Amino acid sequence: MSETRQMRHGSSIGQPVTRRDGLLKVTGQARFAADNHPAGLLHAVLAVSRIARGRVAALDLPAARAHPGVVEVMVTANRLALALHPDDKSVPFSFKLDLLQDDRVRYAGQPIAVVIAATLEAATEAAALLAPRYEAGPVEVTLDAPGGYVPESVGVGDPGEMRHGDVEAGLRAAARRIEATYETPLQFHNAMEPHGVVAAWEGDALSLDMPTQGLALTRMRLAALLGIRAEDIHIRSPFIGGGFGSKLLSGPQVLGILAARLVGRPVKLVLTRAQMYGPVTHRSPTRQTLRLGAARDGALTAIHHHVRTATSRHDDFLEPSAGVSHTLYAAPAIATTNEAVRLDTGTPGFMRAPGEASGSIALESAIDEMAHACGMDPLEFRLRNYAEVEPVSGKPFSSKALRECYAEGAARFGWAGRPLAPRQMRDEDGLLVGWGVGTATFPAIMFQAEARAVLRRDGTGLVESGTHDMGQGAWTAFAQIGADSLGLDLDRLEFRAGHSDLPNAGIAGGSGHTATAGGAIHAAGAQAIARLTEIAVADPRSPLFGAGNVGVVARGGRLLRRDDESRGEAYADILARAGLDSVEGRGSAAADPAAAERYAMHAHGAVFAEVKVDPELGQIRATRLVGAFAAGRIINPRLVRSQYYGGMIWGLSFALHERAAMDPRTGRVMNADLAEYHVPVNADVPSVEAILVEEQDPHVNALGIKGVGEIGITGTAGAIANAIWHATGTRIRRFPVAIEELGR
Repeated sequence: MSETRQMRHGSSIGQPVTRRDGLLKVTGQARFAADNHPAGLLHAVLAVSRIARGRVAALDLPAARAHPGVVEVMVTANRLALALHPDDKSVPFSFKLDLLQDDRVRYAGQPIAVVIAATLEAATEAAALLAPRYEAGPVEVTLDAPGGYVPESVGVGDPGEMRHGDVEAGLRAAARRIEATYETPLQFHNAMEPHGVVAAWEGDALSLDMPTQGLALTRMRLAALLGIRAEDIHIRSPFIGGGFGSKLLSGPQVLGILAARLVGRPVKLVLTRAQMYGPVTHRSPTRQTLRLGAARDGALTAIHHHVRTATSRHDDFLEPSAGVSHTLYAAPAIATTNEAVRLDTGTPGFMRAPGEASGSIALESAIDEMAHACGMDPLEFRLRNYAEVEPVSGKPFSSKALRECYAEGAARFGWAGRPLAPRQMRDEDGLLVGWGVGTATFPAIMFQAEARAVLRRDGTGLVESGTHDMGQGAWTAFAQIGADSLGLDLDRLEFRAGHSDLPNAGIAGGSGHTATAGGAIHAAGAQAIARLTEIAVADPRSPLFGAGNVGVVARGGRLLRRDDESRGEAYADILARAGLDSVEGRGSAAADPAAAERYAMHAHGAVFAEVKVDPELGQIRATRLVGAFAAGRIINPRLVRSQYYGGMIWGLSFALHERAAMDPRTGRVMNADLAEYHVPVNADVPSVEAILVEEQDPHVNALGIKGVGEIGITGTAGAIANAIWHATGTRIRRFPVAIEELGR
């Protein structure tokens, strides 16, 4: 059935519409940044450091420049001057950049030169001919590095220390106490599409094809660095092959832009897979200690969540892992504390569910350990400590259907048949079977966005906003919101996105893009309808004349009297009679500070996992995942379910696969490829089911939307860890879970 017949004269919101970009992608017609080849294009390749600390003493520039096809080699001496120092962080969400400003090396994989040539092969070969010599210093790349400090803030301005109630008194009063330390590894983004740029200058005007999660933010940062007007920078980013937070900020792509300026021709720079393990941020390792106390009836008396994590030696970003303990479980005393160590690595940054992913696997494991200490079923224990209000603030939740998530997920999974003790279940092949549960949560975040909506005389509509599609289906969801706001069938709407000359759609991050840009689109459509209504109700020739007091509704390309829907007329007729080709509306959206002051805003969920473990070999396979999630109003259930699947698979990867191995002698990542840095492939993914639990939230934003992109990670990793304990009786506290850990 076509999407038009599905939704004829009705709202497109809530419909499982197939992806508008699907045909382009499966036929290879979707044009990503590196697919662009302007006339005269040259290819740039980064030469990167093989040491983690020190300086570049020498480069064999004559050998590289003499290689056939090489046009230029950009180094510190001939790199164009910048208007803003690369370490300047005055632009919001900025990180310090490595743009050949000096000969210092701050981490392995740092760019130290850029070779520009007629072909990619020539540039790659010439980069090898540079044969750098270094003066290397000692390196520290693990959490065991000496020193450390107590940060004032973690994440994006979260407090480094937070205390609610008297934790020590709560622990002393507890009938049962646990203390356990959990470790999560260094992880890298590994989007299918590497970071890259195709840059072309025309005078001071700059044209860019590059993947970015923040068109306006990127343009603002580049304008400041380059000393040109933001209006003179045009960025095209219609498709992004995965971002996960790493493509929010400009990084090594700036070197491609500078290279194009240096040689006066268009330049393409695309990072290799190995170069994705250096200058484009990562998730830092953590060591988390949780102390929990509980009364005899299982009620928590105290939670203390302490995190030791790392940042680079030259910049600051700290994984806010303890923040998840602020919101999930009711306890009269909660404290979260942090300490940090500086390492000789690239700066960590936003990686899908930053803080929540790493923190929830530790918290959910600790909650299970306490449930066992209390002799309670893990789900029963979570319900016993269900937070009716946000524990640390006392605010009511804007909405919270977590009980329903527990109930629906448990029923679908068959949780009622779970034995309490571990090592009680085996399958027909003798494999140990375990079941685990994890609670999922993610804050409902909004940024600022703008949009433009137009109703045309031919009965069609246009919506414009510089939104970003990272593969999540944003093109489709935003078109559905736009069609709904304009009262049009979806096939009557044109949607334009992915360009920096469109209205600023904010950033695609924090699972907040649909709420943010969608809110602006909704507001723009409403204004366009309001202006059309003003024309109609003031026109004596219109059947809507004088309907201002009773109001009108927009549906199927027509305005209808609210009190008598038999009286109405088509948009095209209203505009034609008024002699207008179109009517336009502008809209914006942002978080409501008053609502945020009154309510705690989160999406919630519960994930149930089954694993099977070979009792002799220790091999682990996740065999079944069932997740139930409540995230406010659902724009497109097909896309939302896909997002939940992606998050749950990422949680599986976190629990069982992903870990970057660092050489402590050199500071280099030893598995900087997809052969050795393990992420799940199809054979690793079990049966996955996602349940969309109905939830209405009148407070979170005008559309009642919460984000869904990251929440699936937060319950899944802990559920798998808990299932492994239930199968084996061995509690693993170092992730990802390795076979050798089961034998300890």
